[in-house]
Order: sequence, then structure tokens, then C-alpha cells
Amino acid sequence: MINRRSFSKALGLGTGVAAAVLAGPGTRAASARTRDESATVPAVSPGTHTGFPQLKQVKAGLLNVGYAELGPAHGPAVICLHGWPYDIHSYVDVAPLLAEEGYRVIVPYLRGHGTTRFLSDRTFRNAQQSAIALDIIALMDALKIERAVLAGFDWGSRTADIIAALWPERCKALVSVSGYLVTNLEANLKPLAPKAEHTWWYQYYFSTERGRLAMEDRTLRHDLTRLVWETVSPTWDFDDATFERTAAAFDNPDYAAIVIHNYRWRLSLADGERRYDGLEKRLAARPVIAVPAITLDPERDPFTAPGNGASYRDRFTCAYEHRTLVGIGHNLPQEAPTAFAQAVIDVDHF
Repeated sequence: MINRRSFSKALGLGTGVAAAVLAGPGTRAASARTRDESATVPAVSPGTHTGFPQLKQVKAGLLNVGYAELGPAHGPAVICLHGWPYDIHSYVDVAPLLAEEGYRVIVPYLRGHGTTRFLSDRTFRNAQQSAIALDIIALMDALKIERAVLAGFDWGSRTADIIAALWPERCKALVSVSGYLVTNLEANLKPLAPKAEHTWWYQYYFSTERGRLAMEDRTLRHDLTRLVWETVSPTWDFDDATFERTAAAFDNPDYAAIVIHNYRWRLSLADGERRYDGLEKRLAARPVIAVPAITLDPERDPFTAPGNGASYRDRFTCAYEHRTLVGIGHNLPQEAPTAFAQAVIDVDHF
């Protein structure tokens, strides 16, 4: 008889972890699909891969974007978007799985991370949500990608959600960890329950001058981001080498400025740019997402909202499915690469 440890390893979920697909009202359940509709992803253990092929660079909008690319050049495009404090290595096991299925997989460093650089020293180091979303639109234009499946977590989920909501013609389908993450500045002014506020400790730290100085100090930045990894992924037994491969991306000269502006902007403590006001006004209205979507909730992520996706279900108006990954923390694609890649392939066949 297969035991829980072996079963979890076979699924590529990590020790002591199992995936549960929880279907709610109006949800397209996994059992409703036939085997012919989408391929089954071969299981891979987290940490099977440690790096990407040689990275590429392309001028796109305000940036020279560094990115990894795997799979056939003319395959259907999938763009995988990382969060904070992470980088493209969140997809180091996901990308090969999708490439093997014939997808052209693009994994970019977001602004302020890794080898992505601003083209001009005079450009304001802005990290408001609409600016980051436009970076990805510009990247798609530069790579001549008309439509793509967008998949992300944390900052990446927010960015993918925005593109799916405002530019649905560019988004074939969506995989969004933690559901609908579009920021509403007015709502963010309201206090949360104390336990929830405690989870966001670094957001408030970054609102202070001490927090800004900590992010500019390489040693303090290193230790702070590692603490976040350990806190928000309590079941992920990552080693030092895994963290260090990602931490190298935090040495980008604009990293501190981008991170600090992002969190201060969310709390209305830092201004955005007027050129994005129109987009932010549209986002403040909580636009629906009318493309096929799968939302993923990491059960052990302290940011996961209660209710099995109920709090954001009404924001998704097309073919939709919600899945909860039991025992998985915040960095879902790196902790559960097989389940994440399967969601991408499944949503592409909705």
C-alpha cells in the first residue's frame, strides 16, 4: 500500500502534502472533464531542477527585461509571473513540465528583480499594480505574443488578474494563486482582524525609514526575505542553496526602491504616477475576469482567505474551477510544481 509520504512525492507536492480539488457552487469540477481534454502532467518532485538555460534579455516598454524561455518557439505561450520575495526560480520545475507539453514558456523577472533593468535612470521606480501589468503587456508585444495563458502567485497573481480583467484579448486563460488580488486602495485603508494584520508585519515595517534602510542593506535584506519564506511556507523544507539562488535576484540595484514603493503605495503612503490614474480608476471598480480561470488556494499560506474561494468567486464570470492544495504554503509553484503545471494545462482546455 502506498503511504502518505510516497503518494505526496509522486504528485510532486512535497512530504506530507496532498492536493484536494474542492468544487463550490458554479464551479467546473475536475471530474467533469474527460482525459482527452487535457494531458496529465508527469509528476516531478520539488527541487528536481535547479536552474534555467541561459537567460535572455529584451527591451520592452520602460525596461530591459530578463527572462527564461523554454519550449518550442512557436508553441502556445504561457507566461509565469513570480511574487515577492521570490524570483523566476519559483517556476524552475514548472517550466520544464509545460515545455514538455509543447508550450512556449516565458518566465520574466519583474521590475527591480534579477537581470531586469530600467532603460533610463530618470524613470520613477514605480511599483504600483497597473505599471507592473503594463510591463508584461510590453513584454508580450516585444516577443510578438498576441495571447498567452497567464499564471502567477503573489505579485504575479495580481499582475495576471489585472491583464485578464483589463485586456482580456491578451489573456487566453488564467491561473491565479489566492484568487482575485487586484488592489483596492480605499479598501486597504480599513483595518483587518489583528491576526491578519500580524501576518502583514513586513508591510508596516516597509512603511518606516528603518524598513527602507533594512531593504537597502544586503545582509538585513537577505535575512528578512528568508524569514518571510520560512513564515509563509511552514511546510516547505527548502535548503540553503534553493534560497540563495533566488536571493541573488534581490541584488538588483532597484530592488529596494521597487519593494518599498509597492507596499507603501498599497497603503496610500506613496503616490503613483498620474499616467496610470485611468487604469487605477478602472481597477478600483473591481472589474470581473471574463476569461477561463483556475484559482488555487495554498492551504498553509497565512494569507489564504477563509471560505474556499467564496470571497472572490463572483469576480470570475467565465469557465472556472477552484482548487485548494492541502499542506502547501505561499510559494505554490515551487512547492507543488506538478499541481501548478496541471492547472495551467487544464485551464487551457476549458
